[in-house]
Formats: sequence, C-alpha cells, structure tokens
Amino acid sequence: MALRLFRKSQDVVTPLLKRNCAVSAFELQHKNPVQRKVEKIPKAQYGGRHTVTMLPGGGIGPELMSYVREVFRFAGVPVDFEIVDIDPASEGNDDLEYAITSMKRNGVAIKGNIETKSEATGILSRNVALRNELDLYVNVLHCKSFNAIPAHHQNVDVVIVRQNTEGEYAMLEHESVRGVVESMKVVTVENAARVARFAFEFAKNNNRKKVTTIHKANIMKLADGLFLKVARDIAKEYPEIQHNDMIIDNCCMQLVSNPHQFDVMNTTNLYGSITSNVLCGLVGGAGLFSGRNYGDHYAVFEPGTRNTGTAIAGKNIANPVAMLNAAVDMLYHLGHRYHADCISDAIHKTIDIDGIHTPDLGGSNTSTDIVQNVLKHLAEKRTY
Repeated sequence: MALRLFRKSQDVVTPLLKRNCAVSAFELQHKNPVQRKVEKIPKAQYGGRHTVTMLPGGGIGPELMSYVREVFRFAGVPVDFEIVDIDPASEGNDDLEYAITSMKRNGVAIKGNIETKSEATGILSRNVALRNELDLYVNVLHCKSFNAIPAHHQNVDVVIVRQNTEGEYAMLEHESVRGVVESMKVVTVENAARVARFAFEFAKNNNRKKVTTIHKANIMKLADGLFLKVARDIAKEYPEIQHNDMIIDNCCMQLVSNPHQFDVMNTTNLYGSITSNVLCGLVGGAGLFSGRNYGDHYAVFEPGTRNTGTAIAGKNIANPVAMLNAAVDMLYHLGHRYHADCISDAIHKTIDIDGIHTPDLGGSNTSTDIVQNVLKHLAEKRTY
C-alpha cells in the first residue's frame, strides 16, 4: 500500500518539477543565493530613438556623463537619457530600487561608479546589488594598447571575461561568534558554465585562439575547483580553441612580465577585478578602457576599472576616454553602428594622432581639451 502511494505521489510530483512553474522569490533567494528573479518590463523605445538609464554615480562620474551627453548632442545620436541619481550617503534603498526599475524599463544603462558610504549591514553595495538584481552575470573588459601612450608593454590585446554576480561578491557574511566574521564565497555550476561558455563563444566569434581560466584551486579546492572543472568541461565543446589555466598569483606576475601570452581570460569575480586593474595599469591606466556588463535581459556599460576618482573630481583633469568608450560600446549594443564608428574614430585620432593626453597619461591637457578635440573630428563627418 505504501509503495503504491509513493509511486502515485511520484506521478504527480515529477511532472510538476519538469514544468517551468513559477518559483517564489524566497525560494530563488535561498536555494540559489546569487540568482535573482527577473521580471520582464517592456523596453522603452520611441520613434526609433532609444531611452537609456544614466547613473552618474559619485566622484568624477557626473562630469564624465556631461561629456557623454555633449558628444551625443553634437553627433545627433538617437538616444535619450533618463538620469537617475543615487545618494551615496542614503540610509535606505529607495534610490537603488528606483534605479533598478528604470534599468528594467529601458533595458540598457550607462553608469559611473556608485559609492556606498553607509556601513550599516542592511544597506547593500549599490554596484553589486545592481549587477545581482539584473542578473548581469558577465563583465567584459577589452584591454588594447594605444600606440601614442607610453606603457610598460606595447601591442597588448587581451579580453577579460569576468563572472559578475557571485564568488566573494555574494554579500553573504555573518558574525558566527563575537570577534569572528565568516564571509561566504559562492560558486555555482550554472553561473560558472554561463561565464565559461560566454568566454569561449566570444573567442570563437572574434577569431581569438586561446582561453585561460584563472583560479586558486590549489587552495580553494571545492569553490575554485568547481569553477575550473566546469571551464574544462565547456572547453571540450570548442576543440578549435586552446584552453589552459593559471593560478591567480602567478597570473598577476605573468601579466606584468609577459602579457602577450594571454588572449581571452575566464575569471571568477574577485580575480577579474584584480587582473583588470593590473592589465589597465600596464597599458595606460584607469581612464582609457570601458567595461561591459551583460545578462540575458539587460546590459550596463561603465568604465572598466570601476574607480570613483573622488580625489580629482571637479578639477577638469579626469580622463573622459573610458566613459566615452563605454558610450561607444553602448551604441554598438543598441545597433547604432555608424554613430559608434564616428565617435570611436574621433577618440582614436585624439589620443593616438593628435596626442591630446590628460595628466594620468603623462600629458598636460584638460578633460575639456579631449572632448573639444573629439567634437572637432566629429564635425568633419556627417553624423546626423
């Protein structure tokens, strides 16, 4: 009798499990701590123009965003901005929730680094929360040398594909006993597979020859061991692409001594942050390269190293190139290729041909000098 009841209950339960039935937000959060339920909101697009959420952030963010708007106006780019400011000193999450709603509505955002000054445990890191809530599971940083910029290495061309929502950034911490704090590092098969597949697909579609997985599996045998195992399993599906792996500390040394050995790097969240900053420092600094954050439904574009730049805010010396490149990447994503090509070419001519460099690049030009020179080159083209 008991056996018959068990089989009958199996017949009922199994089809339910196989269906794509709705799962509660509570179950999503507690069964998969870094997965977030994504509710679709229709994308805003009016008369062929795109509406994009703009989050200026703190430090130099607001002035850099003003340069983006100036360039877009001059070039006649068919993009309108919904500007959302998040108060870094706020003790609540209302601003953050409104920003997330705007980004879901528009589908695409451009952002500066958003400070979280509150140390209260209930106040989320704004940057991490945005990535988690929108399930922006991968960050892409393309680090390519500029010919006219003095650097430790020339002809560097490396792409970092970084897991963006879990690892040490899962924001799962607790004080087990007084004076002892435990911070959880979360690695899941699902997200490790998504970022690994993204890295190999990127390599395949962009004629890249090698993917290097960065890890610390010799110490974190379960967490980083899983990340590495998943990458090796995915690599078997791409026999035309070479795959190797490297421990994070050795990787940092190899980046400094011989960055040309790397092509595409597949990294966990923290290791991606470390290698991104090392690589950018080698070829020119934080002010040049953009970062792209992708999920299944949304995309967010920002400067690659995510620095706030508070110390140089308002001094007209911040390098606007990283934010302008983020805007260019956004235009390619939206399909406005002509405008993206024009602005990208103007940036290249300004840096590599005209030699207009801000102090971080060893020059003496101002932020507005770079922007005005970009506008000068755009004036030579018909962009509208």
